[in-house]
Amino acid sequence: MQFIVSFLIVGPICSVVMLYLLWTEYWWVTASYTTWLFYDWNTHKQAGRRFSWVRNWTVWTYFRDYFPIRLIKTHNLLPNRNYILGYHPHGIFCFGVFCNFATEANGFSAKFPGITPFVATLAGNFHMPLAREYLMSAGICPVNRATLEFILSCNGTGNAVVITVGGAAESLDCTPGVHCLTLKNRKGFVKLALQQGADLVPVYSFGENDVYKQLILNEGSWWRLIQRRLQKILGFAPCVFQGRGLFSPDTWGLVPFSKPINSVVGKPMEMPKISSPSQEEVNHYHTMYVSSLTQLFDKHKTHFGLREGDVLVIH
Repeated sequence: MQFIVSFLIVGPICSVVMLYLLWTEYWWVTASYTTWLFYDWNTHKQAGRRFSWVRNWTVWTYFRDYFPIRLIKTHNLLPNRNYILGYHPHGIFCFGVFCNFATEANGFSAKFPGITPFVATLAGNFHMPLAREYLMSAGICPVNRATLEFILSCNGTGNAVVITVGGAAESLDCTPGVHCLTLKNRKGFVKLALQQGADLVPVYSFGENDVYKQLILNEGSWWRLIQRRLQKILGFAPCVFQGRGLFSPDTWGLVPFSKPINSVVGKPMEMPKISSPSQEEVNHYHTMYVSSLTQLFDKHKTHFGLREGDVLVIH
């Protein structure tokens, strides 16, 4: 519940409080922080300012154990290379990507020594006072090209940018038992990998879609059209979903169901560095990535409760 509240309302509440303080005797707090923002405005665009003690908070171990969430390593990541980790599926709140890569609850640094993870999220989250400091402290950065290029080209090696490739559009299809990805036309991350010579790593989280029940609106309906239009305007998808109550699993609420989430980190795809890749080259490596992700899904699906006949749907 702590995570959900901070995810949904910490930013807006901090913004309201800062505005309110302007009309009180504590106006200097807002003035001081605004001055600091002018000085610090570009920090989140340049690898941020992480703090190990935030990533190691004890609350994250409770967060991990509630589901539980596990991080499964299948191959090494070398510190002399940079990486783009494609995380799938998005789910409603990206619980797996946050727990595994924005905290040390599952020992990312011990499993992948010499690798520094950067979880990419909406740039708008960094425009809210104080919330931006919280996000940066966990190693979270904006998912815009300038920031990702800086991390992969001006920050040395051993960097792993984690991108939830399907984004908000994919969250509209997540519901228990569904393995549907928005990936067919998502090729920007492949082009970025080629331009920076960063290896691509597929990551699939089995169970990410199982922690909430969502009302899936029919394609072509007015409600679905409105949902997609709002998603493009707001940057996130207004999903109609249901979890359990805070104090009782038999009531409706925002708390996710305690279903296991197993995030499997696949084999890195070594990428050449091509400053201006052609569309054919981007398509070629995108096809290779989709094939690698599908193989990862098929290899591990029965280990985590899926049937042999379950398939990964990509659109």
